[in-house]
Amino acid sequence: MPELPEVETTLRGLEPHLVGQPIADVVIRTSHLRWAIPTQLATILPGQIIHALHRRAKYLLIKCDSGTLILHLGMSGSLRILSADIAAEKHDHFDLKLANGMLMRLRDPRRFGAVLWHEGNPAQHPLLLKLGVEPLENEFNAEYLYRAIRKRNAAIKLVIMDHHLVVGVGNIYANEALFRAGIRPQLPAAKLSRPRCARLVKTIQETLTEAIALGGSSLRDFVDSNGNPGCFQQHYWVYGRATETCRACNTTIKQIRQGQRSSFYCLQCQK
Repeated sequence: MPELPEVETTLRGLEPHLVGQPIADVVIRTSHLRWAIPTQLATILPGQIIHALHRRAKYLLIKCDSGTLILHLGMSGSLRILSADIAAEKHDHFDLKLANGMLMRLRDPRRFGAVLWHEGNPAQHPLLLKLGVEPLENEFNAEYLYRAIRKRNAAIKLVIMDHHLVVGVGNIYANEALFRAGIRPQLPAAKLSRPRCARLVKTIQETLTEAIALGGSSLRDFVDSNGNPGCFQQHYWVYGRATETCRACNTTIKQIRQGQRSSFYCLQCQK
């Protein structure tokens, strides 16, 4: 958390405020996040123009004249567009000040986020180089999934959360997509037939698309670039609903542990 829908929501909120804007200044208050923020950004970025924003997995890419800022929200981060005269608070670690008097501010209470700089093709950055396909693009389809899991006996939930296979299907959305597909999270991946793979691909895409439309999920700290929480948590079928009844059949939702994460599913609806 934040996962793909929250990062995509952030991108869509930032894009109209950042693209085409000259960078006036950079303020680094706390450099020690998950990786150290490069101190040279304060001299590299001023005067550069922001040309485009992209998302790769859970990374936000801000394309500038001579390179790309690569940002990650970690477990608790958010990016806000604010007036440059708004004072920073305790957990506000990084400001990208714009020439129009606005700024983009990174708030990250747990400091697991990242602000990095790459001067070449960002796809070749070590953090992005070995990522799998994007779940909302055509490369992620039933045949791709079926072939990728033929020899994988790990639980299907853990497999679809493997970012070398497909990116951005985090814990919340894996739980929700598996419920919609009628597949138990602990089912060995290799046992999925082509039709069930097709169903799972469809529900992953539907779940992520719906979550993006609702601004993502706000369970703790996440807010969008305007400071608004997401609403998708109000539409969960199973995630976080252990001991509650299934909205489809009234069976009690079960919770188990998989890969140090909680999984939630319905014994009746998922096989």
